[in-house]
Amino acid sequence: MGALTFDALLRSLKRSAPDPVYYLHGDEDVLKDEAIRALLDRAVEPGARDFNVDQRSAAGLDPEAFHTLVNTPPLLARTRVVIVRGVEHVKKTSPLYKEMARYLAAPNPTTVLILTQGAGESPDVGLIKGTTSIAAEPLPPDRVARWMARRAGELGLVLEPDAGTLLLDSVGHDLGFLARELDKLAALTGGRPGTRSDVAALVGVRRGETLSDLLEAALARQSPVAARLVEPVLEQAGMSAVRVVTAVGTALIGTALARAELDRGVTPAGLPDVLFRHILAARPFGLGNWKEEAARWARWAVGWQPAALRYALRRTLAADCALKSSTVSDDRAIVTELLLTWTVPVREAA
Repeated sequence: MGALTFDALLRSLKRSAPDPVYYLHGDEDVLKDEAIRALLDRAVEPGARDFNVDQRSAAGLDPEAFHTLVNTPPLLARTRVVIVRGVEHVKKTSPLYKEMARYLAAPNPTTVLILTQGAGESPDVGLIKGTTSIAAEPLPPDRVARWMARRAGELGLVLEPDAGTLLLDSVGHDLGFLARELDKLAALTGGRPGTRSDVAALVGVRRGETLSDLLEAALARQSPVAARLVEPVLEQAGMSAVRVVTAVGTALIGTALARAELDRGVTPAGLPDVLFRHILAARPFGLGNWKEEAARWARWAVGWQPAALRYALRRTLAADCALKSSTVSDDRAIVTELLLTWTVPVREAA
């Protein structure tokens, strides 16, 4: 059996019936839940689910219970679905794992078994080989925007273009958090289009006070402006000092890459395309629109020299370590101090 991306799974379900066993792994739990819903919609009619859908935690299963679940025939339906969550807790030497392996070798054709694994865990090679595995990994920025539009449509929510942009700028690309904010927006708007003002009221952000604005000021070497934005940005829903410093570090690394390409002889006009190819190859998580990010790195790089970038990166690493220390009491002061230190002359930063 083959491995599929989330999008490939959705396409396959439009063409054919579900496979006997699926293994959902990866770091994007929201996509795993959506994959389960898509499989349920394809495998069992809504009216037949009371008797034909079972969901269990792997930690609470023994081999006999698992055997009964997957081999119970469907009732007044063609297939039934069994969902087993938390398979990362099943040791390979356990009787349950051995029973699962036996089942995968000859699965019941009237059962669709869905095995799910939590985020942050390495996929099990044995399960990948014996199942149709789905790698639910974080989506690239353009797909996050499309996912947001689709999720909003499911809620009956229409977002004005600048409202959607502000929501992504302020919330980021965490699908779980984004889904919760969309739920609240749908309730707030009550059927009318969601505006930028609605998003600002919901997440506590005003024009010119997003994380993106803070990064723009910081990397444009406007440290006082960036420092003034720390307080309003940190007050926004879902924001933290660690997230701000992580975004600063990512922007610095991108700018350092752009500076290095300039020093190697890449022309300013061709630099955005070169950087975009680097991003495309690395596919880093957490960036906004990749072409826009490449253009920003190229623009910022003109105002930086390698010594200043090295100094800023060292200070950013120190701030990140300080924020993750149990003795820290003032996150806001650490971020503000970090941004203000970028006014140090290059000769002192070397």
